[in-house]
Amino acid sequence: MAYQIDRYNNTLLTVVDDGTIDQTTDLKFIGKNYSGYGELHNENFLFLLENFSGVNEPARPLSGQVWFDSGSSKLKFYDGDQWRSTGGSETSATQPSGLSVGDFWWNSSSDQLYVYNGINFVLVGPQNVGNGVTQMQSVEVVDTTGAVRNLISATVNDEVIFVINAANDFTLGLSTPILGFDRIRKGVTLKWTRQADNGVTNSQQVAGNDFRYWGTASNAEKLGGMSAENFATRDLASFDSLVEFPDAGITIGNSNDLQLNIENGNQAVIQNVTGQNSVIKIKVTNGAGAIVPTVTFGSTAMLPATDNIFNLGSLGNRFQDVYASSFKGEAVNATNLRVGSNFRPAAVAANPNTIAARDPAGNLSANLFQGTATQARYADLAEIYSTDKSYPVGTVVSVCAHNDHEVGAVNSGEIAIGVISENPAYLMNSDAEGQAVGLKGRVPVRVVGTVKKGQAVYVHGKGTACTSHTGASIVGIALESSDNENEKLVECVLKV
Repeated sequence: MAYQIDRYNNTLLTVVDDGTIDQTTDLKFIGKNYSGYGELHNENFLFLLENFSGVNEPARPLSGQVWFDSGSSKLKFYDGDQWRSTGGSETSATQPSGLSVGDFWWNSSSDQLYVYNGINFVLVGPQNVGNGVTQMQSVEVVDTTGAVRNLISATVNDEVIFVINAANDFTLGLSTPILGFDRIRKGVTLKWTRQADNGVTNSQQVAGNDFRYWGTASNAEKLGGMSAENFATRDLASFDSLVEFPDAGITIGNSNDLQLNIENGNQAVIQNVTGQNSVIKIKVTNGAGAIVPTVTFGSTAMLPATDNIFNLGSLGNRFQDVYASSFKGEAVNATNLRVGSNFRPAAVAANPNTIAARDPAGNLSANLFQGTATQARYADLAEIYSTDKSYPVGTVVSVCAHNDHEVGAVNSGEIAIGVISENPAYLMNSDAEGQAVGLKGRVPVRVVGTVKKGQAVYVHGKGTACTSHTGASIVGIALESSDNENEKLVECVLKV
């Protein structure tokens, strides 16, 4: 009759039939009435005794099964998913999986020990990868009195770079030497900062070593061997307690080119004393961060570094008075003329708020001259009157009865008031709309028929005049003769 095999947790593992061998597990379960069962039964005991010892893991493991891995000489157990070491650490060249918090893993590739924190593997040590020790180490040394001292050494590839000491200063004994160290100070001591080198790190007595502290230190006791109490600080920027220069001053440069000194007891002097035609340059950093020269002081002149670039003073910071024998160049307020508190430019056209200037022909333009003129270029006195249309020069005009304009071309029987003028010497109502009508003086007049100098001309009609009066109003006296019967311009003295 078959029987079943139950696990410790009361779950069915397998059913073994009579007269058969069940190989569900790495042990052989023997059925009833199986002939020769003794050998198999005893082998099962042997397998359990030696924990399935072998280089290959059991093929049909159960959770909780123990196996002695003879290849790595480790006792392992099966957790239901994989074989795990019962003690020590997991050993592999790649990161294992399935470990529990606190389990160790020895990386056989880098010879480093890790511990699993439930999420990641944390390096225990050593910190070096490859040959040589690279880590912070706790070390014991013996001083020259035989006392044991505890240090922390910073080691890179087996070379101690610096040590940390919490106790008082001491000198290393010969039994525990550390290359580059003799006197160990309280705090941090850098390699090659030996008492034999007067405590100067990497002194010239130690050729070929360049260990340094890099970065910013909040304080330093010495600078170049000088005590900090001799430093000049920003809040006490006085050299009285440090050094006092005589009136002969100091020099700067390989050839002592620049000299700072005092003349005549109280006159400060900056001078370049080396070579002929030497100069002194003033340089500053511009807005782009570049260092540029601005002014050069020479033996005969003070010059800007670049032509037509730099200013002397500014709009908000001006020099009061400038004295010179001769100014060469253009001044802004020399191109303008001051009128009251304003500076105005010159213009040949009649532009507002400008100074009138002659044009290339020598003419002067303006919209309105106010004041007294001693002479005029033209001969007539004129006034602006509105007209019904634009009339040619010399047209005789009379008052018009229409309301939309004041004068028009004179007709026969009308009284003339003047003649359209071309260039009046004096123009009244110049801002009014219309044409200039000459009232007095000499103007060209449109005359029909022959005329002799000295003859009177009278209203003829359609804006013209003639020598025939027949009751017509007088226009003027001819100043020239003409035999031309047709209409022409004749200069006349107005008598209207």
